[in-house]
Amino acid sequence: MSKASVVYFTASGVTAKMAERLAEETGAVLFEIEPETPYTEGDLDRRDKASRSSVEMNDRESRPAIRSRVEDMDQYDVVFVGFPVWWYRESSIIDTFMEAYNFRGKTVVPFVTFGGSQLGDSAKNMQALSSGAEVMAGKRFSADVSGKELAAWALEWI
Repeated sequence: MSKASVVYFTASGVTAKMAERLAEETGAVLFEIEPETPYTEGDLDRRDKASRSSVEMNDRESRPAIRSRVEDMDQYDVVFVGFPVWWYRESSIIDTFMEAYNFRGKTVVPFVTFGGSQLGDSAKNMQALSSGAEVMAGKRFSADVSGKELAAWALEWI
């Protein structure tokens, strides 16, 4: 059995609840990706081209700082990475996370909360940022997905 971690970024709390259910059902270690500067409601206004999230997502080189680090990432074989999809791809802070660790030999599995966007190129983008990892296509779930459904999906990699 592989040792797994569930790592997630949440803006509204929906992804946090899903990540907690996944970790609880699978016995994986839970870690929240917290931005050094928390996002405000105004920062997340996708209709405002000057909002922080809009500016970050329009700059593919944007790397929002993360407050803390995963302890001993080397111990995990499988890393589930949860996030809301912004502008049809992973949030920029996920790019920061992917570049911060050596994922060589690890399986990285994205999972996203249901919204208006599909996963888009998220897995491909994450693969490009994590040389030597195997980044899976991932899956989008509704906010009310059960822990049992998440666990059944995750068993493919654990």
